[in-house]
Amino acid sequence: MDGKSTPTQPLYDPAVLNEALRRNKAVVCALSASYVSTFAGYPLDSIKSRLQTTKGSITIPRLAALVYREEGIVGFYRGLWIPLMTISFVRTCFFTIYSRTKEYCAEHKLLCRPHMFDAALTGGISGAMSGSLISFGSAPFELVKVRRQLEYSIAASKGKTMIRPPGTMDAVREIFRANGFGGLYTGFRLHFIRDTAGTALYFFEYDGMRHLLGRNRSGEQCATPPWLPIHSSLVPFFCGSVSGVTSWALIYPLDVVKTKVQQRALAGEKYRGPFETLHRLLRGPDPNNPRPLLSGMGRLYRGLGVSALRSITTHGLLWTLFDMTAHYIDNLPNLPDS
Repeated sequence: MDGKSTPTQPLYDPAVLNEALRRNKAVVCALSASYVSTFAGYPLDSIKSRLQTTKGSITIPRLAALVYREEGIVGFYRGLWIPLMTISFVRTCFFTIYSRTKEYCAEHKLLCRPHMFDAALTGGISGAMSGSLISFGSAPFELVKVRRQLEYSIAASKGKTMIRPPGTMDAVREIFRANGFGGLYTGFRLHFIRDTAGTALYFFEYDGMRHLLGRNRSGEQCATPPWLPIHSSLVPFFCGSVSGVTSWALIYPLDVVKTKVQQRALAGEKYRGPFETLHRLLRGPDPNNPRPLLSGMGRLYRGLGVSALRSITTHGLLWTLFDMTAHYIDNLPNLPDS
């Protein structure tokens, strides 16, 4: 020892870390925002699935109380780790495809005019591309999530009394044992159409509204129009909530049919096609005594209220946290290499 102190070396190079965050900004923003928004909205998603498949009429508070009494607080989060586990893959790929498609349009001067229609159409095309491609990977996980959420109703349809619900891997093994690998893609066509149409509508609305409310085509948020009485920091939450609710309301009947088809398949009941399922939901099971159309529409849109609340929560938080994280990364200092 020569008595001289040796400077402590940092565990990581801040310049390298900042550059890595910039290169992977879409991934970092998507992951951080998705975990929080998914956890916050999952109980509402669980109630939505139960409402869609309940035959009788029941209010949301009563259903929530019933779930809590029979399953405890765990019942609201049954199957949660499935979306949390897959969120890293789905959201990363989703936003990567969405961002790359928008970049491709910008590089090739496609729909790049500073008009709301061009911004909305670019977002819709990018959303449809990402939704359609991601559906191939997300469909099995979505099916297992539905299986876990509806375990008690599926057991009841089989005439069984569930003492202890199976775990997620048990549910996967049961699906695989009954129908093989293809069983994990039960209802895939409906899932594919729902995700493609839903994400196209969602990003068409979101990017169109963001442009209308002051975001330029380069992505910078300018001052909001004087007729909108909200601060610019609330624009992501507002646009995310509105586009999430409206796009979901448009494709909601398709999601109800998908969930019903999957529930029957998982319970081992006789197969009914999407159109037959839709007709029975609208007009009832008795062809000689059809249900009034308005009553059928109410049955078809059962659970929309809780879904709307879920969309406001998840999509509002998603875009608020996404923009906050992106702003933080954009303002990281450019440190000199040492």
